[in-house]
Amino acid sequence: MSGLFGPTPFGGLTLPNRIVMSPMGRGRTTADGTPLPVMAEYYAQRASAGLIISEATHPSPLAVGHAHSVRLHTAEQARAWARIVDAVHEAGGRMYLQIMHAGRVSHPDLHGETPVAPSAVRAEGTARVFAGKPAHPTPRPLHRDEIAATIQDFVRCARTATDIGFDGVEIHGANGYLLHQFLSPVTNTREDGYGGDTEGRIRFPVEVARAVAAEIGAERTGIRLSPGFALNDMSEPDRTEVYPVLVDALAALGLGHLHFVAGSDPALVHELSRRWPRTAVVNLGTGPLDTDGTLAAADEALAHGAGLLSFGRQFLANPDLPERLRTRAPLNAWNPRFFYEGGAQGYTDYPVLAAAGAAGTAG
Repeated sequence: MSGLFGPTPFGGLTLPNRIVMSPMGRGRTTADGTPLPVMAEYYAQRASAGLIISEATHPSPLAVGHAHSVRLHTAEQARAWARIVDAVHEAGGRMYLQIMHAGRVSHPDLHGETPVAPSAVRAEGTARVFAGKPAHPTPRPLHRDEIAATIQDFVRCARTATDIGFDGVEIHGANGYLLHQFLSPVTNTREDGYGGDTEGRIRFPVEVARAVAAEIGAERTGIRLSPGFALNDMSEPDRTEVYPVLVDALAALGLGHLHFVAGSDPALVHELSRRWPRTAVVNLGTGPLDTDGTLAAADEALAHGAGLLSFGRQFLANPDLPERLRTRAPLNAWNPRFFYEGGAQGYTDYPVLAAAGAAGTAG
């Protein structure tokens, strides 16, 4: 039997299993990024996860990277998120908010300003805006005072999140977004104290983590990393030198967890998972859409130092994923057509085991 099942301590909580719902943007928001009511049903359906980590949430207008991506920087957005986290708790679940600044992976059509980044290095590819697919523009470098202000945006968002009931927060330092951009010598060509050598390039992510941990408690603060992940035109030629230093600096802050993204350098992720002194969460990626293959991959990751395993599309299509894995039941297939649009369709209408069994449609 897989090691996924059974209580495990995490961030001052006791999780009922080691299965985490990974952050997944689903586009069910108003134009200004306020969560729609259907999001409460969606997340509550998945409350049997050991932990839910919300979709990436922007702490300011300039942080926005995609049309219909969710935000938390207004009172209305806070009220909408409070209803969601209340619904998850009422269903017996636990939930962290993930906080993300897109940096250069953005467009003026989203917020009326030139996107910001460590340096004026443009990302290849197109932006996801409300109309069309324009190329990413060349960003402008953040000034030193803007770096300090951006850190405070993360802090305010984390404080709001815990005030409205989230059990903790995860800082998004992966997938080619702002914090990740600071780590690479390709996207960060600064010559001040936030660039140059390894210590300079890890400085901003470490300062964000330190400030958030000081505000809400290190035990309830985590960070997501993706060493070597090429999404959003990222390149990290010296990742084997940078990430051990970064992980040690984050460990010194007492953060509760690190969360590694699928598609990262597997050998390096295994090394860093073993190096991390507290809980390492590892995302297994899309993987095989069968229960036995998923369980085998999970057990292998646990053997390499993972403490928790996160699942994205598997959870999208299987609200009762822990029970399906525990009983080795078939998994529903996901429908990409409704990943980012569709209201309740392809969002809250995936069958759970009892309903699927009654209809003869499980799997």
